[in-house]
Amino acid sequence: MIALIQRVTKASVEVESRTVGSIGHGMLVLLGVEQEDSQAQIDKLVNKLSNYRLFSDQEGKMNLNVRQAEGEILLVSQFTLVADTQKGNRPGFSRGASPAHGEAIYQQTIEALTRSGLPFSTGEFGADMQVSLINDGPVTFQFQF
Repeated sequence: MIALIQRVTKASVEVESRTVGSIGHGMLVLLGVEQEDSQAQIDKLVNKLSNYRLFSDQEGKMNLNVRQAEGEILLVSQFTLVADTQKGNRPGFSRGASPAHGEAIYQQTIEALTRSGLPFSTGEFGADMQVSLINDGPVTFQFQF
């Protein structure tokens, strides 16, 4: 599992010209699911999203997590994160999950976020999405589980 986390002042996802998810201040999470991913990776991801200190405190230091900063999460599936780009001029996706497994892990991640109590919104799995964001900082991190 690979997650690209961006601190945002706002972000949204559109599918066929309709907004399917949007947040204000918080983090945009682009999620790439690999073949071997399971509940263990989901648990690590949700724990990291809940506790990672990427928001500034009153002194301007990254000391606050999303809950402390009263932020939201926008979760968007993005299979291209798991691409192998080392050879040639075309990405390879042999590490990526099958569509069925990827969707199952994505749905289980949504369930885990729901249990966490964090406010969140989502994109639409497998859709052609247009993602808009204002990256705050910019602050971007990549997690691999």
